[in-house]
Amino acid sequence: MAGTAWERAKNQLKKAAGHLELEPLLFAEMLHPDRTVNVSVPVVMDDGRVEVFEGYRVQHSNILGPYKGGLRYHPRVNMGEVEALAFWMTMKTALVDVPFGGGKGGITVDPKQLSEGELERLTREFTRKLAPVIGPTLDIPAPDVNTNANVMQWIREEYAHIVGKDEPAVVTGKPVERGGSEGRTEATGLGGSVAVLSFLAHLGKNPAGMTVSIQGFGNVGRYLAESLSAAGLKIVALSDSKGGIYIPGGIEDISAVEACKERSGKLAGCYCIGSVCDIYNKKKLDGQDVSSDEVLTLPVDIIVPAALEDVLTEKNAPLIQAKYVLELANGPTTAEADTIFAHRGITVIPDILANAGGVVVSYFEWYQNMHGERWEKADVLAKMKKYMEAAVENVWTHARKHNVSLREAAYIAGLERLRKSFQNPSRSPRRVL
Repeated sequence: MAGTAWERAKNQLKKAAGHLELEPLLFAEMLHPDRTVNVSVPVVMDDGRVEVFEGYRVQHSNILGPYKGGLRYHPRVNMGEVEALAFWMTMKTALVDVPFGGGKGGITVDPKQLSEGELERLTREFTRKLAPVIGPTLDIPAPDVNTNANVMQWIREEYAHIVGKDEPAVVTGKPVERGGSEGRTEATGLGGSVAVLSFLAHLGKNPAGMTVSIQGFGNVGRYLAESLSAAGLKIVALSDSKGGIYIPGGIEDISAVEACKERSGKLAGCYCIGSVCDIYNKKKLDGQDVSSDEVLTLPVDIIVPAALEDVLTEKNAPLIQAKYVLELANGPTTAEADTIFAHRGITVIPDILANAGGVVVSYFEWYQNMHGERWEKADVLAKMKKYMEAAVENVWTHARKHNVSLREAAYIAGLERLRKSFQNPSRSPRRVL
């Protein structure tokens, strides 16, 4: 693969900017994050030794509002990756028209090797290091890879201790009973469903009976699978990091597979007939064991990378048999793969649109916290659907107007909104300390 994620992100920006008369100052600001924070995070481990981890927070742009973006705990986290993810958040929030900027962060760590106590101490120390540069009107972290509602609650508690008062809106993705929003868990997957179904409607395609293969079966993959299945599509393959299952006739009950994975700790072998999930059902269902990589190259209509970045590359792009790619992971497609897909006529629904349902509902959570409100789940998801449908319409319009891919159209649409705010002399002053 050529180039880093951040280099790829900047190339995407330059390509889209070529269709607009972008002010040189705004273009420069998009190419350079407002602030990068690199901190050491020393932690006393359970055995008494001290281990030092490296943490990051990148605040890319707050032209539209406070920086917003997740925190990931993963061994591959590095500054270049976080810079790219922060830029993509800037474009994502602009595209779906929520009043946030873009940020991202993380720690280089394998959280699976830490105890619960070590993980909490790591998170609280990281919060102490980030406290001067986060806050409800400055920068609002959220869950990402290997972080969850409990991690967000630790951040909220530690931040409250530091500033002397509870600020629920300092993070989103909190437990619902602690100020989190109803619908946040489902939002990214359901938003992806809205995106793909809306585009299929624009293309005049009937989704009924279309086959779908999903790489990644956490909350995002699960709720997408359930939603698309309810819409009449056929989920034929699912995978997690330990492997997957392929049932050409379709997986009948996604919730049964989810329950099986919860019991066994892995998706592999979860061949379910009714509520009975067993490897012995594999032959009855004409099932096949597949790897996480193989899930992407099966003979299906739609593939969904919903795990990590850079999984669609120049090596496997020629092997893809699907006509549509729904990017629910951030940055799953390399530039080389994008070029191959364009030549092959494969439609890519880009990440900054496809997975934006999560940040839309994060905005709703922040808004509820800031205004002391509490919305019902049905209302939250109905509002999210409207935001996603409006964004799809905007991207579709720009794709036709400029005769470009959906990815390029999404960047053009986002840049137009950023430019409008940048040109407005009455826009709120940015809070770069």
